[in-house]
Amino acid sequence: MHMSWPHQAPLLAAAAAYTNPVIWQDFADIDIIRVGDTFYASASTMHYSPGAPVLRSYDLVHWEIAGHSVPVLDFGAKYDLNGARGYVRGIWASSLAYRPGNRTFYWLGQIDFARTFVYTATAVEGPWSRLTTISTPYYDAGLLVDTDDTLYVAYGNTTISVAQLSPDGREQVRTQQVFTTPSGVGTLEGSRFYKINGQYYIFLTRPANGQYILKSSSGPFGPYTMRQVLLDLHGPIPGGGVPHQGGLVQTQSGAWYYMAFVDAYPGGRMPALAPVTWTSDGWPVVRLVDGAWGTSYPSPVVPTPPREVTPMTGVDTFDGTTLSPRWEWNHNPDNTKWSLGNGLTLRTATVTDDLYWARNTLTHRIQGPTSTATVQLDHSAMRDGDRAGLALLRDSSAWIGLKRDGGRTRVVMVNGLTMDGNWNTTGTGTEVASAPVPGGPIWLRATADVRPGTARPGTFSYSTDGTTFTRLGPAFAMGNDWRFFMGYRFALFNHATQALDGAVRVTRFELSTP
Repeated sequence: MHMSWPHQAPLLAAAAAYTNPVIWQDFADIDIIRVGDTFYASASTMHYSPGAPVLRSYDLVHWEIAGHSVPVLDFGAKYDLNGARGYVRGIWASSLAYRPGNRTFYWLGQIDFARTFVYTATAVEGPWSRLTTISTPYYDAGLLVDTDDTLYVAYGNTTISVAQLSPDGREQVRTQQVFTTPSGVGTLEGSRFYKINGQYYIFLTRPANGQYILKSSSGPFGPYTMRQVLLDLHGPIPGGGVPHQGGLVQTQSGAWYYMAFVDAYPGGRMPALAPVTWTSDGWPVVRLVDGAWGTSYPSPVVPTPPREVTPMTGVDTFDGTTLSPRWEWNHNPDNTKWSLGNGLTLRTATVTDDLYWARNTLTHRIQGPTSTATVQLDHSAMRDGDRAGLALLRDSSAWIGLKRDGGRTRVVMVNGLTMDGNWNTTGTGTEVASAPVPGGPIWLRATADVRPGTARPGTFSYSTDGTTFTRLGPAFAMGNDWRFFMGYRFALFNHATQALDGAVRVTRFELSTP
């Protein structure tokens, strides 16, 4: 290898490097592909809508959110917060693929262990539309477009199966169990399906600390042999977990990379990238740094990107005709109760004292390791009983915002919004600090420190001039249990406790890092 030549060492040292995690935002269960000179990745979003974001990159390091494969979670009333709730259901590990034969992107995933849905688009920005539903729920599906354009799906937990779809992709024509995980390994899931140099591979995760791969030399239905790729590997985020799950992708020059995620609550599951080599007999090997997944590697060698990607931080003034794909609603919104134009207007959509039941709460991922969200809010159209503000939203939540009661408006800090392990509300919140506010616009600010293993504080402040901010309330310790899966988010909300008709207008949102 060229690295053995001493006179090339200075060139290697001068080569650009990237730092892990490549995205310090919550994008889990990644599926990653390259189409031409562009890389795309898909991720899980559970109960957030639209679902299944598609990320785009030209260098595997700098990413933007391009769109969503699932425009609305039309899988039942619970996803509308109508009589039931869809927390921690919805879009789980699913698959993104591109089919050259018809120049079409495919998203495939199962919902509620009941059915599999397939959506297609000719561009990742959309429009995406539902192609079909398949009665077999392909759990943790990996979609393979074979070299002859045939569609195969690898899926399952511990028992791994492969299905073949019809040429139009609308139905299953065959399915067969291809592998049973040895009891000594435990659970394998999170299938990703590849054909590389004529061999078929199913890339599988052992949650939450291992990665294995199956290989078949005799076709997609096996038989498969298994090899361990990584186990209990030290990850690149201090206090975070073992990089696992995710997928393999090849650059234009033939180099391979593995994009996994790192459990790093309270922020969520963060994508990390590492180079991969292959043994002479066709098994992948992750390139380590001092026996661990590196915090830094040389940057992938790719053609010069055609443009810079859109940053995931910065200012949004809501001046377009559609929301930026950086935003996702908590469950499906009531689209009659919000609008764009001269800012984002949120009219109250639900009468409730429970934020977890309130519709039209708009969420934004937190940027790690620490970041600050600041919103400018016009509250002149609030009604008595209304509650509006900026939350740190998860199964244990807190917020800063406005309470209007008896014709008076106060700025308050509320904590103690909690759910149990079945995602039923156990606490609707306790007001722990308040201050009177004048009638003009108000700025609300939340700062989140999502470094795992530390105090994980969220702090809140407000301003009446946009310049001088006043801290309100104690620090809120964000929870780091994994079972809610999604990390904390900044959330804009406005709900009624008495009657509908009130509104607030968000004229500016800024996500900044220190």
